[in-house]
Amino acid sequence: MTLQWTAVAFFLYGEIAVNLILCIPFISARRWRLVFSWRIWNWLSPYWNKCFFTMIMVLIVLFLDAFREVQKYSGPEPMQDAKVNPNVYDHVHMKLFRAQRNLYISGFSLFLWLIMRRVVTLLNQVAVTLENSAGLQAQMDSAVKAAKQHQEDNLMLKQALLDDEKAMSSKNQQLKLEVEKLAGQLRAAEAAVHKSHAEVDAMKRQAKGLAQEYDRLLREHNQLQSAEDKKDQ
Repeated sequence: MTLQWTAVAFFLYGEIAVNLILCIPFISARRWRLVFSWRIWNWLSPYWNKCFFTMIMVLIVLFLDAFREVQKYSGPEPMQDAKVNPNVYDHVHMKLFRAQRNLYISGFSLFLWLIMRRVVTLLNQVAVTLENSAGLQAQMDSAVKAAKQHQEDNLMLKQALLDDEKAMSSKNQQLKLEVEKLAGQLRAAEAAVHKSHAEVDAMKRQAKGLAQEYDRLLREHNQLQSAEDKKDQ
């Protein structure tokens, strides 16, 4: 294996190890976000995109080169030469095996490189989503607490209004009883006034009759006295 393919193979092993570490279930996305927020990553962030696309281009070139080698040694001409000379047959199959091996190494390296970028992005997004959800949960808890407080205040206000209504109803009942009592007293007073007016009218009629009787008796007395005076003369 040449130096470049040895480097690609070690790069593939490193990608496999990194992806396995990123997929460990007991390491949460928040912890990975803390790891990704280290200063070294902030320092490397301006070069990260350039490095990422550069590795993609290198791996694509190596993949195309390996694919070309596979097409070269799997064609009809090398196979015809291999049939003529047994030594050439072994050499061609060795070259074809190396080309296929290099094709798989470069292809999987390119694939895992894209997967690793996507996994890191998803971990950051999940961490941000968890932080936002935690903030929303806190806001929702405070809103629920405020709603419960308002509900309790409303219940207390309703209870106070009911108590005031009961007190007002009791006062109104007392006032109604007092009004009825006063109305009864007023009716009794009016009856007494009517009775006194009737008695006064009766006394007036009696006094008028007595005056008339007095006048009649006075006239008779005068008449009798006049008659006695005439007899004396």
